[in-house]
Amino acid sequence: MGPARLVIGGAGGDSGKTLVSLGLVAAWRQNGLDVAAFKKGPDYIDAAWLARAADRPVTNLDVWIMGRDEVARAFVRRSAGADVSVVEGNRSVLDGYRGHSTAALARLLDAPMLLTLDVTKVTRTSAAIVAGIKALDPELRFAGVIANRVGGARHEREVRTAIEEATGIPVLGAVPKLSGRNLLPDRHLGLVPPEEHDRMGEVVDRLAAVLREHVDLETLLSIARSAPETGSPPKAAPPASGDSTGERVRIGVFMDAAFTFYYPENLEALRAEGAEIIPISALSDSGLPELDLLYIGGGFPETQAAALAGNRSMLASVRSDARAGLPIYAECGGLIYLSRSVTYGGRRSELSGVLALDVVVEDRPQGHGYAEMVVDRENPFFPPGTVLRGHEFHHARIDACEEEDLVLDVRKGAGSLGKRDGFTVRNVLAGWLHLHASGAPDWAPALALRARRRAKERRNGDRENGSLITQGSTTS
Repeated sequence: MGPARLVIGGAGGDSGKTLVSLGLVAAWRQNGLDVAAFKKGPDYIDAAWLARAADRPVTNLDVWIMGRDEVARAFVRRSAGADVSVVEGNRSVLDGYRGHSTAALARLLDAPMLLTLDVTKVTRTSAAIVAGIKALDPELRFAGVIANRVGGARHEREVRTAIEEATGIPVLGAVPKLSGRNLLPDRHLGLVPPEEHDRMGEVVDRLAAVLREHVDLETLLSIARSAPETGSPPKAAPPASGDSTGERVRIGVFMDAAFTFYYPENLEALRAEGAEIIPISALSDSGLPELDLLYIGGGFPETQAAALAGNRSMLASVRSDARAGLPIYAECGGLIYLSRSVTYGGRRSELSGVLALDVVVEDRPQGHGYAEMVVDRENPFFPPGTVLRGHEFHHARIDACEEEDLVLDVRKGAGSLGKRDGFTVRNVLAGWLHLHASGAPDWAPALALRARRRAKERRNGDRENGSLITQGSTTS
């Protein structure tokens, strides 16, 4: 048999698929199963919650960014050794850019689909929704339906009867309306990350208990195990390599409550290129250690802006090292940190000032969705002509900007200014674009190459300084 697997899709954008996915993963794990969890599409926050529920890293699967073959490879690789794999979908089950829907992913993985359906104030209409999805995608391997926000025993009975009689698809669970508004609170970019939720463990345990009580976990596991054998995915082409020396380099990464948006594959790809990853807190560390490169990912620097601004020694350290030539690669939240200031909720906070620009966080999204950009100017990392495909995910905009060199032509997405993105100064490159290493094979080699060049420069500088010291002592 192939890996036991299940895809969870929603009949709507707020159907309960995250609740069910978290609860199912946690319940199975608590029952002694090793659960490999996945998230469809580019997403950091849902994936972070799933990682807490599964107690292991979560892999994102996105065909548009990664390609079909790489998605298949990633799924097989990350499922190896697990008892069962669970994939949380995104959006509604049939919706997706250029047909890349949750249903399409389930077909690619040849995985049964569990549909979550919000049945608030509906009974027989629920059957029409399920029947419609089945009719529009008859090749979809339906595992069953979870009715969410059920109002009581009578409501559950009517919904269950309507769906099963009209479609033949079993209702495998009925989750009641849950009390507690702040069980999974959200804000401008989705759910509050688990790092900022003071009851994260309690929430995961509660969702597991809800699923254990209201969902037929044993039948679902049997369905997941019934998934057919799959052939081996095509082998990946050898990754591009910036340098064959294999020299170790030190790459610092901001990892704290302000900066949490990192795909595990990105850090793994850097390690594969010879990088030692040095975790750094922009909130509490006093300054940068000796590094060959600094990588600042996304997150919520705006909600932590006061604390970031208060750590003046770190801001000064980043500013000084950037001016001295330290290579810095920054995505989204990293761009905000490198700016002069960020304004959020009417409060302005001074930041590092590596880039001569100011940022304002708005109530509405300023960039949200897939993005494709082409390098068309010289920069510290990528040769002109490189195509970068990823996503944008922010409510921030550039409020004021002095002359900066923008090196990316935005083919798809919002970008920063006039369909341009990618601010560069000295050895810094910063923009709104989030990249996934599996969809950007040149990314990790490019960063490692720049880090190796920096390490060589430092060594040569040390030798020169040592020579000067020796000469001075000899002539004195």
